[in-house]
Amino acid sequence: MKNQRGFTLIELIIFIVVVSAALAGVLTVFIQATRGSADPQLRRQALAIAESLLEEVQLMPFTYCDPDDPVTETATSTASCTVAETLGPEAGESRTGSPQFDNVNDYNGYTMASGISSITGTLIPGLGAYSASVSVQAAALGSVPASDALRITVTVNGPAGTQVRLEGWRARFAPNAVF
Repeated sequence: MKNQRGFTLIELIIFIVVVSAALAGVLTVFIQATRGSADPQLRRQALAIAESLLEEVQLMPFTYCDPDDPVTETATSTASCTVAETLGPEAGESRTGSPQFDNVNDYNGYTMASGISSITGTLIPGLGAYSASVSVQAAALGSVPASDALRITVTVNGPAGTQVRLEGWRARFAPNAVF
């Protein structure tokens, strides 16, 4: 009997329990990885939307006066404007209609609630499950006072709870701005 080799029943049961626990842990990791494999694509799409909208806003003029005002190029403050720029669009302006947004400030409060659209108002196929909003606020930027700098925040929400928030800055750099 002393020369017999093998495992006892207790050793086999302990081995099975340990291997089962390890296997359950490994399978849990694989299941979560499989479940989340589509999430990076949703996040990348939301990020692309946010970057595009942020760039669109940042490329707009940032002047004291409405860009249609004849003194826009020479104004050194809102006091010399016929139509001063304020946060939010002027009456009748929209991103997709006519007249269109013509200043960074006009985008404050802008939302695309049911799908992402192009600048012409056409819904972009495949982006119907996304929404976007823009906030534009005066905020100091280093030595640039809050009256001459804007913080732009773009928030994009997508499927499966995806949310991307980007912030950018726009400083007044017209020839008549003083820093």
